[in-house]
Amino acid sequence: MKNIDIAMNPNELVQFLKKPSKEFTRDDIVRFVEAKGIGMINFRYVADDGKLKTLNFVPSGKDHLESILTAGERVDGSSLFSFIESGSSDLYVVPRYRTAFVNPFEKRPTLDILCSFYNSEGKPLESSPEYILRKATTRFRRKTGMIMKAFGELEYYIKSNTKCLYPVPDQKGYHQSKPFARFEDLRIRALELCARAGCRIKYGHSEVGNFSKDGEDFEQHEIEFMTVEIDEAVDQLLIAKWILRMLGDEYGVEVSFAPKITVGKAGSGMHVHMMLEKDGVNMMVENGTLSDTAKRMMAGILDLSASLTAFGNTIPTSYLRLVPHQEAPTSICWGDRNRSVLIRVPLGWNGAMNMIRDANPSDTTDFQDMPTKQTVELRSPDGSADIYLLFAGLVVAVEHGLEMKNALGMADKLYVDYNIFKDEGGPGKARLELLPASCHDSAECLLERRSCFEKDHIFPAGVIDNVVKQLKAFNDKDLSEKLYNKPDEISRLVSQFLHCS
Repeated sequence: MKNIDIAMNPNELVQFLKKPSKEFTRDDIVRFVEAKGIGMINFRYVADDGKLKTLNFVPSGKDHLESILTAGERVDGSSLFSFIESGSSDLYVVPRYRTAFVNPFEKRPTLDILCSFYNSEGKPLESSPEYILRKATTRFRRKTGMIMKAFGELEYYIKSNTKCLYPVPDQKGYHQSKPFARFEDLRIRALELCARAGCRIKYGHSEVGNFSKDGEDFEQHEIEFMTVEIDEAVDQLLIAKWILRMLGDEYGVEVSFAPKITVGKAGSGMHVHMMLEKDGVNMMVENGTLSDTAKRMMAGILDLSASLTAFGNTIPTSYLRLVPHQEAPTSICWGDRNRSVLIRVPLGWNGAMNMIRDANPSDTTDFQDMPTKQTVELRSPDGSADIYLLFAGLVVAVEHGLEMKNALGMADKLYVDYNIFKDEGGPGKARLELLPASCHDSAECLLERRSCFEKDHIFPAGVIDNVVKQLKAFNDKDLSEKLYNKPDEISRLVSQFLHCS
């Protein structure tokens, strides 16, 4: 990392240690703790419910601190994961040094570190979602020679009962500014704190959704991250969700990542952008157009997309969002810049750098074409996702696409033009398969394709069984039809899952 990059990096550890976070060592952490007077260490890790858990330490001296950072600590796995029996539930949690950041909310100087799970033999816990992702990415790199990178778009609603002096027309909140976007300051503070915690932020803005209901106001926002290696992309989303909820508690408002707040209004997704890189080169574009590699990648995701909802859409209200006319996908297809498709190919600045010269005619700088930023965007996931399992599933799906003999043919077949969505009963749309309509249907789709995920023991069979069991426990088959024109029942369901994952 260049010196200028270190100086501009908001992470306090990067600035102090003068090295990128991926190079952090135990001695680096100890040196930072001593220099900054850190009085508490928090281990953080994710359990079944997708939320960050906490184990607090008050180091009594350097030996104690080194022991914590070297050996980790024991935890009760049966209280964290439903698939672990209480009879043999002890697990170790061991810190990943590169994830360390200064807790922005504690009054005493506190350092937080994300952890991995290990079993009684000191081996990675096979069923740990974090390790499943690691297994998937390791195999992918070994077999393809490529790195899969990603970032998420984190949409959320802020629910408040504060009086609105500058109202915005219903569902017209996109990119509004204060005072019309009342909680812009909360979002800006979240951007700053996420960056200080190691997240690479692309931007933040207010989103389409805004409405009032029963004396309460709802305002939608979004934070979008930058493309990083896929395990870091998960860390970014987990940390950002925690920070946003902490800020909501501080401001006295509710922050919700729920996929649906009410029927007829914009839902909140967690769109995932992906790209493949080899030797530092983006493999998504060839000769200025979408590459065959990108098309194979999309074909694999499309082929497994119905089963991927088991990881990315995990609660009944997920399927109230995946309905027509809400900029959410219902059909398994892809297209260019089309927000109704399952996979969208967004603008990638391919050959478009002459714009800056047109906008700044007096600037004589010799602007060179920048490398392509091309990604593809999966639009089905939402805030209920098990992020580790979803991203591991996407790695598996992409590898599946690269190996499929008919991948390019499938990609050609499933490409659609925007006009197809203007004709609801048209023959073009009728040929497309639909995404699952409930958790029950999603579980059935996962059972049908489980062999793809279980290959090479990437996803242990017990994990698939557990996901299916949890999804079917909702007993929500045909739920949308049962809830039709029943607003009170819908409201109760939304309230039940308001603080998912």
